[in-house]
Amino acid sequence: MVADVSETFPDAPTREPDVRDDFTSTTLRDDLWIGHYLPHWTTPERSLARYELTGEPGIRLLIEEDQPDWREEDAPLRVSNLQTGVFSGPVGSERGTQRHRLDGLTVRTETPERLLWAPSSGRIDLTVSASVDEGCMLAAWLVGAENLSALHSGEICLFEIDAAAIGRTQTRARCGIKAHGDDSLVTDMTEVAIPVNAAQPHTWSVIWGPEGMLIGCEGVVVTRSSQAPDYPMLLMLDLFEIGPRSTTPGAYPKAARIHSLRGWNGIH
Repeated sequence: MVADVSETFPDAPTREPDVRDDFTSTTLRDDLWIGHYLPHWTTPERSLARYELTGEPGIRLLIEEDQPDWREEDAPLRVSNLQTGVFSGPVGSERGTQRHRLDGLTVRTETPERLLWAPSSGRIDLTVSASVDEGCMLAAWLVGAENLSALHSGEICLFEIDAAAIGRTQTRARCGIKAHGDDSLVTDMTEVAIPVNAAQPHTWSVIWGPEGMLIGCEGVVVTRSSQAPDYPMLLMLDLFEIGPRSTTPGAYPKAARIHSLRGWNGIH
C-alpha cells in the first residue's frame, strides 16, 4: 500500500511531552530505559543491548561481531533493544511481557515488575535512521505489559523496516496491530511504501486510545485501525540482525540510530 500523502497526520500537542529523550547523555537514562530485550525469556548476557552514546544527540543501537544470539533456540538472531519496562512471573512460569509465540517461551530470568513508562493511551513521535546493513531490521513496538493480565498482550507495531526494503527515494515498512494472546483484538498488519529514504532521519508517529489507532510517517497518515489496546503498554525500540553472521570484512558493527523520542500520556 502506498502512503496517501493527501491525509495529514494530526499536529503534536502544544503542551510539553510527558516523556522526552534526545539521548544527549553519555549514559542510558535508567528512569526511562531498560537496555535488554525481553530479558525474562533468556539470560542477561544474551538480552543485553549494545549501543553507543557520545553526548551528542541520538543513540546508535549496535549489533557487534561477538554478540550472542538472543536465545540459542532462536539462532541466528541477535538483538539490541531498549524498552520502557519489564515484567515476568517466577522462573519456569509462562508469565511475562510479550509472550509472542506459544512454543517454549518460559521464564529463565525473573524480572520483577518495573514500569518506567507504560501509558494505556497517548501519542508518540519517534525520529530514527534505519540500518542498511545486511540482515538488519529496525522496529518500534508498543506491547502490553501483561502485569495485570496475561490477556493484555496486544501490540501496536509502529514500524518494522528491513534493511533490504530501503531505497533512495522510497522505503517499504510493516505496521499495524498484532493481537498475540489478546482475544479482543484482531491482527491487522499492512506493508506501506513511504516516500523517504529510511536510512536518513525521519519521524514516525502513533496516536492510540478508545477511538482506535493512527500511524503516520513524516506528517502523513500511513494506516489506521478502529481497534487499540486499552491497558499499560511498554515501548520497545529494536535493532535485529536476522540470519547468519556476516563474513564480509568490516561488516560490524551494524547500526541504526534513534534520534529522539517524544511521548504524551492520554492523547487520543
